[in-house]
Amino acid sequence: MRPVALPANQPADRFYAGGRQIAALRGTATWATHEPEDWVASTTAVFGQDPVGLTVLPDGGTLRDAIEADPVAWLGADHVAAFGSDPALLVKLLDAGQRLPVHAHPDVPFAAAHLGLAHGKTEAWVVLEPARVHLGFTRDVGADELAGWVADQATDAMLGAMHTLDLAAGDAVLVPAGLPHAIGEGALVVELQEPTDLSILLEWDGFAIDGAAAGHLGLGFDVALAAVDRRGWSPEDVARLRGATASDDGDLLPGAAPFFRVERWAGSRALDAGFAVVVVVDGSGTLAAGGAELPVRRGATVVVPASAGPVALDGAELRVVVCRPPAPAT
Repeated sequence: MRPVALPANQPADRFYAGGRQIAALRGTATWATHEPEDWVASTTAVFGQDPVGLTVLPDGGTLRDAIEADPVAWLGADHVAAFGSDPALLVKLLDAGQRLPVHAHPDVPFAAAHLGLAHGKTEAWVVLEPARVHLGFTRDVGADELAGWVADQATDAMLGAMHTLDLAAGDAVLVPAGLPHAIGEGALVVELQEPTDLSILLEWDGFAIDGAAAGHLGLGFDVALAAVDRRGWSPEDVARLRGATASDDGDLLPGAAPFFRVERWAGSRALDAGFAVVVVVDGSGTLAAGGAELPVRRGATVVVPASAGPVALDGAELRVVVCRPPAPAT
């Protein structure tokens, strides 16, 4: 099997606006206002809208079906022994044309108990364009207080109780499931996630969505808000969520390993064999594996099957983000 270069896969009519940055990164002329996310090598569908969000391969079939048909070739024997045919990873490009609403994602126990799913939605951001973000509460927030904010759409109160971080291009941040957050306008990030589309909206006023009806995963807010981490996080706690900065290569977020792995590399080098999603964030060159050589440039996205073997990157100016599932336990 060989690596596959993937075109953009941007679900339409999302409830928040995107900008021109995904199009600019990929070098395409067209863009749509409400297509802020590019779901890369996705086997995950938009919540309640299957098959929207699934990656379609050049042969017309979905990546999900291809992996189901031959999981060992795509994911490797060790991965299949640990996780079955589940890639255990979703990668997105996210272009925030406006500040995203304050929201949170359930963790694994909550998703299992209430939705019958194997994954929650811990995520991470590798920042390509600077962003101001809001992340976690600065103090303990009572259940009734949070429910009141949501019912009243008290955005100022919510944001006023959250940490504000100014992220630079190159920064990496882990966002544990449950932690309330909002990505600021102008951000462009490579986003790694557990492979679900589960969001609990704490804010929706001014966005193109009926959050009172659609913001609680069909569970009702009395249940859904129990998934939100209402603890006060100290500045030191939040700082520990930050991993690499722009000057760092290698493993950007070691603390994310139970959920996914993310590396950044510059220049020519070899990558270990294994299922991977490669995002070229700068430069140009070639990516070779499985007897095939692909020309790649800034904005290219490539899915690499495990059976393609080691990957050779060639290009002095290449800079890539390599996204992988969690490593099977040894």
